[in-house]
Amino acid sequence: MWNQVYDPFGNATLATAAAALPVITLLVLIASNRVKAPIAAIIALLVAIGVAIWAFTMPPNLAVRAAILGAVTGFFPIGWIVLNVLFLYRLTLEKGAFETLQVTIGGVSPDRRLQLLLIAFSFGAFFEGASGFGTPVAMTGFILIGLGFSPLAASGLSLIANTAPVAYGALGTPIAGLASVTGLDPYVLGAMVGRQLPFCPLIVPFWLIWVFAGFRGMLQVWPAILVTGVSFAIPQFLISNFINPWIVDIGASLISMACLILFLKIWRPSQIWTSPALRSHDDSAATMSAPNSAPVGKPTTQQVWLSLLPWMIVCVVLLIWGTGWFKNLVNPFATWNYLVPELHNMVQKVAPVAPKPTPEPAVFAFTWLTYTGSGMLIAGILSGFLMGISPIRLVTATRIRGHGDPLSLLWHAVGLARGGTHGLRYRVQRSLRQPAENNVGAAGPIAGADGRRQLLRRRHGQNDRRAIDRGGLHGDQLVRT
Repeated sequence: MWNQVYDPFGNATLATAAAALPVITLLVLIASNRVKAPIAAIIALLVAIGVAIWAFTMPPNLAVRAAILGAVTGFFPIGWIVLNVLFLYRLTLEKGAFETLQVTIGGVSPDRRLQLLLIAFSFGAFFEGASGFGTPVAMTGFILIGLGFSPLAASGLSLIANTAPVAYGALGTPIAGLASVTGLDPYVLGAMVGRQLPFCPLIVPFWLIWVFAGFRGMLQVWPAILVTGVSFAIPQFLISNFINPWIVDIGASLISMACLILFLKIWRPSQIWTSPALRSHDDSAATMSAPNSAPVGKPTTQQVWLSLLPWMIVCVVLLIWGTGWFKNLVNPFATWNYLVPELHNMVQKVAPVAPKPTPEPAVFAFTWLTYTGSGMLIAGILSGFLMGISPIRLVTATRIRGHGDPLSLLWHAVGLARGGTHGLRYRVQRSLRQPAENNVGAAGPIAGADGRRQLLRRRHGQNDRRAIDRGGLHGDQLVRT
């Protein structure tokens, strides 16, 4: 039995700094642009284990076992979600449904600013809610490039648009993670975030179009921007406070898309913005392959519904998977609890974290059926059958792509990074919590959980936005109607 030590140096500031060292290491390595994310995660994990052992006197065998438990927890459920979203995506690519969806969404308006609102903001929020962890930027960037946007515009603007829904990403994974660390009710946490966050969706769409088209270009479509933001913010508040925190982004994004599409049936801008590039300093279009000269016909109604079918199934399945009654119904027979040997109840929380010595359980609860990723897998299989894909092809579509595909590496990085943080729950995370609350108050965990993710995303697009901000408005980017 090992008792946790919260202040090994007799100084709260030093204890907090030591506990934060693994996170700082991860941020610095990724921000340097010289170390790939998986390697940075491995290094940060090693630093975390070292801090736990040498700074906080955690026995090495406990630290290693805790890190392994964290890595497994990183794949289930987080990596499992991403993996099955990519499975569904590959099925839609094979049947041409994704291309049809791309043409359908892009055909709502020829104005590039409105396409950004619909695809980068609203549709990207759907992917953030369903999967998160880089998937929305990859998916929306792919669609935008397919519509003719330059790679710089597609990637940079998708990153900006992804700012609004990130707190409820991957079916509320940040909320669930924060609840597991703090011991607070995830429904209460999700509701509180839902009272603070709706201001963000009101601002981000204006920022997105301002970056792309400039201030004057933004003012020309301000009614559509306002409709997009309001129709996302209000459902975000209502769903998070009166339903659950798991389907917030999915519900809000679908409502936002529907409202914008309906609004564009009765309103259009006086000037159509046709340039798909950023205002200036954007030479990335030269790296694109020559566009397909073959004309793309307008999809039939049947093709449109077929392209929407997989995502409609996803919405229905995840709506069921996110309910408490379904989990209570299924988990009693679909759960395998593994008590980690030589770690379970071998660590004790002591004062001031606990009023009396309390053993810390180390149990991996393998809720194999109610995992969100399992719901995504079932939705993918149902979609595949309804799209006419054979069972053999469904099996082959589940294979992991080669290491040349960055998306296939995503779940590796997620698992390793999760292992670094969750593994130190028994030492560093608890040590960080008490001094940090004393120094910065109860908002510390919330700011840390969401802030790290935002910083990583914004850092990659920082240089792009510097180039964007230097640009001006050119007359050849507008077409009078």
